[in-house]
Amino acid sequence: MEEIISKDSLLYSRLLITRAKHVLVKARQKELSPYRVSPEQAYILFILHNRSEKATLAEIARDCERGISTVCTQLSKMENDGLVEKTRETPKSNLLSFKLTDKGAEIQNKSNKMRVEKAIMSVLTEEERKQLISSLNKIINKAKKYS
Repeated sequence: MEEIISKDSLLYSRLLITRAKHVLVKARQKELSPYRVSPEQAYILFILHNRSEKATLAEIARDCERGISTVCTQLSKMENDGLVEKTRETPKSNLLSFKLTDKGAEIQNKSNKMRVEKAIMSVLTEEERKQLISSLNKIINKAKKYS
């Protein structure tokens, strides 16, 4: 590892971003385990909570920056668990929309506290967080050009 640090800062930066994402996801999974939802599902609950009454599959996929089939699979599981409700815009329409159920709204409110993430991110000052956000947005925007 020492060689990577000294020889290739690009590789080491990517390694640290990957490592940070991994440990943040694991911490979030542990925090969400009492509610029996994954971080991805909690994010969908958050999106639905912050949208108007309901959202289409395409809107949710766009907000999650995931493929429609991936989000559709998550929403099917969430519907089976009673977290979201699926409706058709018109009886014979293929356009589906989703909204939170009471159970989904309750879990969203409980899981949105993000105590662990707040505790982790508190190691940075407000100015350091702003700098981190700016740097990560630059990386994300550049990477989008290649994906």
